[in-house]
Amino acid sequence: MIQRKSVSVSFMVMGILFCTCLIASNLLEAKILQFGRFTMTAGVLCFPISYILNDCIAEVWGFRKARLIIWLAFLMNFLVVALGQLAVMLPCADFWKESEPHFNFVFGLAPRIVASSFLAFLVGSFTNAYVMSRMKIRQQGRHFSVRAIVSTLWGEGADSVIFFPLAFGGLMPVNDLLKLMLFQVFTKTAYEVVMLPFTTRVVRMVKRLDDTDVYDNGLSYNPLKVNEV
Repeated sequence: MIQRKSVSVSFMVMGILFCTCLIASNLLEAKILQFGRFTMTAGVLCFPISYILNDCIAEVWGFRKARLIIWLAFLMNFLVVALGQLAVMLPCADFWKESEPHFNFVFGLAPRIVASSFLAFLVGSFTNAYVMSRMKIRQQGRHFSVRAIVSTLWGEGADSVIFFPLAFGGLMPVNDLLKLMLFQVFTKTAYEVVMLPFTTRVVRMVKRLDDTDVYDNGLSYNPLKVNEV
């Protein structure tokens, strides 16, 4: 199928949501939630949505469009983090001094965590889109539910394997780190499974509205070839 050079309203909306979910999840990481004996960051509220959107974009418009959105989301997140760091470094007003520590706690992210988050996002997102694309070709477009779950497992797995050791390695026991990684992957994949009926309906609707269903035959999966849209 010939891929369009222009973008549709559906693609634009999903791209904006993808960027928003990524930025929001990083800001929400500042709060730790607890459910019984289990703890997780508040970022889990929206970060899995970015993988669902990744699945939708890769399924409908192919790896090329997914690659573009992943890099755009990365750049927008980098911009927010950079502006946050700049705001932290600038002097505050006298009447703001009591609130300053709270602002710095949210936006003054440790460089180690920021770098780990950025790298994990890129690897996890591209892994998710790649698996989604290859499985679609192999399955000849059938079994969307299967590849949505499998691609999320691979993507979330790659994300967790990179992020948690780099961000928290040496700061907590290895066993606790492994439990945290596995629990995050399980929780986020379960989120995908619960949302799957809705995701499937959205994908079918967008394919029908845009008259688009891309197969990435003969495509280069080089993540740096952003010019190939």
